[in-house]
Amino acid sequence: MAKELATKIHSSKFSVHYGPKQALFDITLDIPDRRVTAFIGPSGCGKSTFLRSINRMNDLIDSVRNDGRIIIDGIDVYDRTVDVAVLRRKIGMVFQKSIPFPKSIYENITYGLTLNERVSKSTLNDVVESSLRRSALWDEVKDRLQHSAMGLSGGQQQRLCIARAIAVNPEILLMDEPCSALDPISTTKVEELITELKDTYTIVLVTHNMQQAARVSDYTGFFLLGRMIEFDRTRTLFTSPSVKETEDYITGRFG
Repeated sequence: MAKELATKIHSSKFSVHYGPKQALFDITLDIPDRRVTAFIGPSGCGKSTFLRSINRMNDLIDSVRNDGRIIIDGIDVYDRTVDVAVLRRKIGMVFQKSIPFPKSIYENITYGLTLNERVSKSTLNDVVESSLRRSALWDEVKDRLQHSAMGLSGGQQQRLCIARAIAVNPEILLMDEPCSALDPISTTKVEELITELKDTYTIVLVTHNMQQAARVSDYTGFFLLGRMIEFDRTRTLFTSPSVKETEDYITGRFG
C-alpha cells in the first residue's frame, strides 16, 4: 500500500476577487510535501492567481480581496499575525520571464541573504557555489561570478533565478511558466532541475504545456473559469480523468 504523503499546503474554499470580478471560486485542495504539483488550464483560468496567492503576491494589487484559507504547516498565511517578508523567505518564486538583477552573478545569488543581516564572506561563497551547483549552472559560470548576470543566455538567466530563489533556503518553490520563453534545450535543463529539486522542496508549477506537466509533475490540477475542476495524480488525470471538461481539455477539444 502506498505511503500517504504529508500535506505541505492546504487550501480551503479559497476565493479571490479583483474589485467586482471574481477570479477564483472556492479552491480546496492539498498540495503534498516534496513533490511537484502542476496547474494546467487555458489562459485566464485562475491558475497563476492561485499560485501568487500562496505567497501573497496578490497583496500588491489594490483591488484584491480574498476569502477562505491557505494553510502552510498549520499556519494560515492570511492571518494578520503573519509577517509577509518572513513568509516570502520560506516560499521562493520563479517567474515566466527571467529577471536577473543588473548586478554580478555573485551578487544576484547573495542579494537575499545580505538584505537584512550580515553574513560572512566564506558563508556567502559557500551558498553561491551550492546554489549554482543545485541549479546546474556552476560549471558554466564559476569563472565569471563577478560578471554581469545580464550577459547570460535566457536559459542560464532562468536557472540563475532558480539559484537565487533557493539561496535563502526556502521550503516551497513556486514557478509561474518558467520555461515559456526558453528554447527546447534550455527547457529540458530546467525540467531536469525541477525533478532533482523536488527531493528538497515542495514545487508548485503553472504551465500551459501539458506535455511538460506530464513529464515533471507528480500531481496535476486542472483549472477552468476560476474553478478547480479536477485534482489527482498526474498519471491518473492524464490517462483516465474523472471529469468531462478535463478530458476535453487534455484531448485538445478546447483551450
